This record gives sequence, structure tokens and C-alpha cells, in this order.
Amino acid sequence: MNVLFKAAILSLSFLTLFACSLDQKKDTSIIGKQVPLPKIDYKEKLKSLGISLEAPSKPVANYVNVVQVDKLLFLAGKGPKMPDGKYITGTLGKDLTEEEGYEAAQRVAVLQLAVLKDHLGDLNKVKRIVKVMGLVRSTDDFKNQPEVMNGFSDTMVKVFGEKGKHARAALGTNSLPRNICVEIEMIVEIY
Repeated sequence: MNVLFKAAILSLSFLTLFACSLDQKKDTSIIGKQVPLPKIDYKEKLKSLGISLEAPSKPVANYVNVVQVDKLLFLAGKGPKMPDGKYITGTLGKDLTEEEGYEAAQRVAVLQLAVLKDHLGDLNKVKRIVKVMGLVRSTDDFKNQPEVMNGFSDTMVKVFGEKGKHARAALGTNSLPRNICVEIEMIVEIY
């Protein structure tokens, strides 16, 4: 009986290995071939979300909007600049409400999307939003920096779906350049 049990185990092991080798042969048949990615009409998607992308503004100091290292893009921090060139300024918990901060973070998301589109030419090249770091200018007793940053994160998920979900930091600070209320940078993986 012990011999039959061992023979059965051996037979199952052989069948498993054989099945795995067939799967590997199937999988390796596409290695080296360019598999087309599903295309999304981002122009239409952004339009349906009420998002219009303008050309990104030039950096105001000695830096660039984006640095590419292999398949990663590192986007410089952006503040909530409006189409008229003015920034949303002030301190959360003093001059601005949580809802106004959320809207400012949404505005930064649109600006970062414009940087991505400008650099890549096509948002279909975005594989994943990897990491976002947000600085929220706030009073010492304001504790809702994550809720403010949701304005940015929610926008990325609306645009990219699951690919828009990311790791994130939402930090409070007492000062930001030009009195802006939020500054957000991000890391993006591309195809």
C-alpha cells in the first residue's frame, strides 16, 4: 500500500510538472513580442471629467518639471496655479477651509497631468502612479492634511482607475513658497 501511495504521488508530481511546462511554453510564446496595450481615449475621458490640460508652465528656478530615470518619472512639486497665473494661497485652518484645500489639491493634479502629457505625448504610457508627496500649509491645530490631499488622489484615480492608486504622504507645514496652500510632487512608472 505504501508503494501504491508513493506511485500515486509520483504520478501527480509528474502531471503537475508536465502541465507547468505546457503553461510555460504558452507564456514564452509571447516573450519578445510587443503586446498592444488597451488604448484609452484620455482626451475624451478628461473632457468627461471637466478637465482641460494647458501647457505646463516653465520652472521658476533652477530645476525641471520632470526627470526620467529608466521607466520612472520624478515630477517636481507644483502649487495650485490657476489659468490666470494666480496661485491659491493661504493657510488651511486659518484662511482656507478643508474643502478649499481639497479643490487646490485637485488643481495641482490637473497641472501634474499636464506635465505628464507634455513629457509623454500620450497618457496611455502611464503604467502606474507610484508615490505622491503632498505638503499642506496649515495651522498647528489643523489635522486634516490627508483629506486635503484626497483632492489630488481622487483625481488620479478618476483619470487612471486602479493605475492611479498610489502610496502617499500628506504632511503639514507652516510655510510654502509664494504663500501657496499646497505643493505636491509625484513618481510615475511608465511603459
